[in-house]
Amino acid sequence: MSRKIGTVVRGVRAPILKEGDNIVAIVVDSLLAAQKEAGFEFADRDVVGITESIVARTQGNYVSLQDIATEINEKFMGDSLVVLFPILSRNRFSSLLKAIALTGKKIYLILNYPADEVGNHLMDIELMDQANINPYNQVLTEADYRKIFGEVVKHPFTGIDYVAYYKSLAKENQIEVILANDSRVALNYSDNILVANIHERQRTKKILARTGAKCVFSLDEICSTKRDKAGYNLEVGLLGSNKASEDKIKLFPRDCQPIVEEIQREMFLKTGKLLEIMVYGDGAFKDPIGKIWELADPVVSPAFTQGLAGTPNEIKIKYIADTELNHLNNAELEQAMRQKINEKAQDLTAQEASLGTTPRQLTDLLGSLCDLTSGSGDKGTPIIYIQGYFDNYASK
Repeated sequence: MSRKIGTVVRGVRAPILKEGDNIVAIVVDSLLAAQKEAGFEFADRDVVGITESIVARTQGNYVSLQDIATEINEKFMGDSLVVLFPILSRNRFSSLLKAIALTGKKIYLILNYPADEVGNHLMDIELMDQANINPYNQVLTEADYRKIFGEVVKHPFTGIDYVAYYKSLAKENQIEVILANDSRVALNYSDNILVANIHERQRTKKILARTGAKCVFSLDEICSTKRDKAGYNLEVGLLGSNKASEDKIKLFPRDCQPIVEEIQREMFLKTGKLLEIMVYGDGAFKDPIGKIWELADPVVSPAFTQGLAGTPNEIKIKYIADTELNHLNNAELEQAMRQKINEKAQDLTAQEASLGTTPRQLTDLLGSLCDLTSGSGDKGTPIIYIQGYFDNYASK
């Protein structure tokens, strides 16, 4: 009789970790305790996902808002600063804006519209169209925004008016809000430009450089040098950070590769199975209702073991069943499909058999699965154990 169970995903509870805790030992012990309680078996190529937040917390990778303000003043001379294209987020960006306000500079806050880089909307698109606004080339002042869209414009999920909220994080009149999508508009307001978008930051900086911008830094260049008494991330700086308290933020974890490799070694010593290990942050999925792309981190996975590199190499079962094998009866079809899978090419890129399969990095797919399983609230399962992800219909 053939197997009836394919991929199984489990959220694994762990202690609430603090700075200085041994992340490797806690992950290993939590997995072994879960296995003992649930009675599942470890197998080669099972996947362990560890949320980035517990890695950063054990590292003590925090930085104060005042430290951020000090570094910004060191990088930008003068009394004004453009903050260009940040996302709309209380958790992700509000603390950074508070830190920028501590510099005492006049802030020109340029927001993308009708939505930010990850899909948070500042306005009703229907009203934008009715007003004949072209978001590609029109610049809106805050007065324009209020006249067209209302004195209060709440985000449909959070209930926050982000324009009003962001202005409330600084002194009165310290922040001037502009809505635009052309980064070159920034040069009309200040020579100092802090590029605050995430995934398009390199393109934004290149456009500004071609336009003659003199002093441009991006968020990944702030808190990106090693310091003894404060957090840092050499690769992504402030990107991927979260609000930790009213006066400090938690940075994206650093030096994760040795951690995943050590967990892999320890689990092999204790189980005899070679598991694949990854650290994950935001999943790379999009909410079909709110239109929000759930990826405010710079990457889905900052570190993973070697077996998680690459993309899936799968045939599309239903396509093959409806075309090449559609003349077979049920029993013949099952046998032929298994044979087809076992004999598939090592690289199915652009081949008809793979039509409609998911052309994404394995870590992006797995990270999304992990993020959806662990959630971002009170589930208490920062470790995800995935069995059978690399199995297929022909696996016994």
